[in-house]
Amino acid sequence: MSKFSYFILLFTSLFHVVSYAQKKTLHAVASGNITIDGKFDEPIWEYAPVAKDFIMFSPDNGKPIDEAKKTEVQVAYNDDAIYIAAKMYDDEPNNIKSEITQRDIFGTADHFAVFINGFNDSQQDFRFFLSAAGVQIDCIFTNANGEDFTWDAIWDSRVVKTDYGWAAEIKIPYAALRFPKAEKQTWGLNFYREIRNTRQSYTWNFIDTKINNESAQSGILEGIDNINTPTRLFFIPYSSVYINTNDHDKTSGEIKGGLDVKYGISNSFTLDAILIPDFGQTKFDNVELNLSPFEQQFSENRPFFTEGTDLFNKGSLFYSRRIGKTPEIELNADETIKENPSSIKLVNAVKVSGRTKNGLGIGVLNAITEKTSVTIDDSNTNTSRRAVLSPLTNYNVLTLDQRFRKNSSVSFINTNVTRDGSFRDANVSGLLFDLNTKANTYNVRGQFKYSLVNENPFDKKGYSSLLSVGETSGKFRYSATGRYVSKDYDCNDLGINFQTHYHILQSDASYRIINPTNTFNTFQISSTLYSEFDNRSGRLQEGTIILGLDSNTKKNNYIGSGITIRPHKIYDFYEPRSLGETQFVTAPEYIETKLYYSPNYNKKFIIDVNTTYAVFNEKDRINYGFSVGPRYRINDHILLVYKFTFLRQNNNTGYIDDFDHDANAATADKIIFARRNRITYTNTLEGKYAINNKINLNLSVRHYWSYAKNRNILELEPNGDLTEIDYYNLNKDSNFKTWNFDLSYNWWFAPGSQVSLLYRNNSLISEDVFNTRFTKNFSDSVNNTNLDHVFSVSIRYFIDYNSLKHH
Repeated sequence: MSKFSYFILLFTSLFHVVSYAQKKTLHAVASGNITIDGKFDEPIWEYAPVAKDFIMFSPDNGKPIDEAKKTEVQVAYNDDAIYIAAKMYDDEPNNIKSEITQRDIFGTADHFAVFINGFNDSQQDFRFFLSAAGVQIDCIFTNANGEDFTWDAIWDSRVVKTDYGWAAEIKIPYAALRFPKAEKQTWGLNFYREIRNTRQSYTWNFIDTKINNESAQSGILEGIDNINTPTRLFFIPYSSVYINTNDHDKTSGEIKGGLDVKYGISNSFTLDAILIPDFGQTKFDNVELNLSPFEQQFSENRPFFTEGTDLFNKGSLFYSRRIGKTPEIELNADETIKENPSSIKLVNAVKVSGRTKNGLGIGVLNAITEKTSVTIDDSNTNTSRRAVLSPLTNYNVLTLDQRFRKNSSVSFINTNVTRDGSFRDANVSGLLFDLNTKANTYNVRGQFKYSLVNENPFDKKGYSSLLSVGETSGKFRYSATGRYVSKDYDCNDLGINFQTHYHILQSDASYRIINPTNTFNTFQISSTLYSEFDNRSGRLQEGTIILGLDSNTKKNNYIGSGITIRPHKIYDFYEPRSLGETQFVTAPEYIETKLYYSPNYNKKFIIDVNTTYAVFNEKDRINYGFSVGPRYRINDHILLVYKFTFLRQNNNTGYIDDFDHDANAATADKIIFARRNRITYTNTLEGKYAINNKINLNLSVRHYWSYAKNRNILELEPNGDLTEIDYYNLNKDSNFKTWNFDLSYNWWFAPGSQVSLLYRNNSLISEDVFNTRFTKNFSDSVNNTNLDHVFSVSIRYFIDYNSLKHH
């Protein structure tokens, strides 16, 4: 090759690198009304500038799109909304995937998306995805938390299959976005396309995966000038009818109604209010047999507490399931609650959130739950008493989040719980920072959180702190983290925290390939060294080495594995449940291996497989389990997913009781453990029949059964060892089984408006005398004498104030 040829090759390579690093710019064009039909027959689309020359995001990051798969996008606007016209060319139109799913579920389909950052601050995108089947998916993206699909907006779209591939036309009202008040708008903008058949994805402005900041690598949208946005005021009235029945009680009916209000205080700030809430159709919780010293944590399923709550989740101080959770109440040995409610009624809730043009995010959330009293019966005296289960309670969250330099932030968050009367109040504040270098190469983040709990007559004060530094870009990445939590730190009135009085040291390192090899599309190995110490004694509470591998083969089959090693015995201060957590139990060394395999979901029938096996340095103590998940996509309308999970824990050791039933000094105030075998079966079935992208039927079934048989009864010694005893004879075996069956029909008859029909039955059985035959326990779970049945119909209607005004 001649020197001139070398020069041309070098110049071409440099040109590609420079062009990819530069931000592309697209000019939006003012327009009149545009009909969203996917036909592009308005004159505006004949001359609006075109965004093209997409670049591969995954798997071969940086490779230009093939001409046969080229993508062309145009943007127009008026005072109501912005409009996007996208043409996705494909020389193999029969291979365009078009599975129909529920809203916010990707499925096996091609997708187009627009990413918009109204403040152009490189830290948060509003992302709108549209599948080739016309299914809408939207989310808020932040670099810290990734994509949050619990956020839903109201927007319009249409897709059309064409002779060159497929086309998408989208209308995004300004109400679905956030941007500053300015005559000339400059927004961050990117377009995304996924070709499902080859599992390749592309973006208009190149996103270099070596840099850990996707939003900072968006292009620029200009040309939106002098817009006069309409009033952002929306009403969502709803009404629901419930019919409840079981084998023991008379069938009852209930009618509920309420109203949600959304008001745009400005283009940047929004008020959401929920009056007379109704959460009767939310997804059921996956309740499990919990033998640990910590409560089971559940996902939030109530839309008000999931939509647009990224500001309130700063510092992990807000666990929204606390709002409306039924608290525990102390009972005497012979007392029972006559009618214990499953939740505390929410009176109302309101949240205000947004961001100023200078990057200051402000969020305020307030919720009130009503006073709830219960009747407590005493079987010994045959008397009853009334007691307050939960007083009138106000929950409040305040967040201030200042972004700067397009990749860094400093935040303040405060949570406050005020209870009427002599019940405890709580206040927790946190100061957080997340700093990145200009090139997004290195990161430093930290937290300091302070809690104050009024436990009359004393106040309890505590704190939690964290500092982490690391390299966040390139093929090799690493970080080091330290955390310190004091004994009295308590954020559990509105947050969730399992452990206190400890400090940790942790280091993480990972290596990944950026571009495919002959074997893998993606490949990553990672390692974590974790050590945790009790603050008071300095004893090791946990110490593990974790190694992981995640990969995607050239045929898009996912293979992963992990090894966790605890090379030293530890001292567990939480399992004994002692007062002040002063007593510990020693736990042995162990090694655990995991393996998972997930075939390419483009195939109609696949089987996911996961396995786990752990060996402890204790006689006959092992854990082993597996899950098998066949998945059959019959066609673009029908999908069935079944999963069976089995886990066996032989010679598992754990707490069962405090033995203080005898005044004899030799047996009083003893902490009792058991060596037990625990076996868990979980069966789930998910099914969907999508009539179209607006109407679907969904089935969700779960049967969970877990039992623990205590084999040896043990007494905890002061040095943490366990000694076998024979004087304890109470039955502390556990048999726990739940059944949930949901069949729902959903029809989105207009944007933001929905009719839902739900039939639900469920059971929950907990017992200490049982047999271990699967058929017996399954039949008990689905026996009609144990089932509660609910049939409900809910109608929600979205009303835009501007449409009322025009009428």
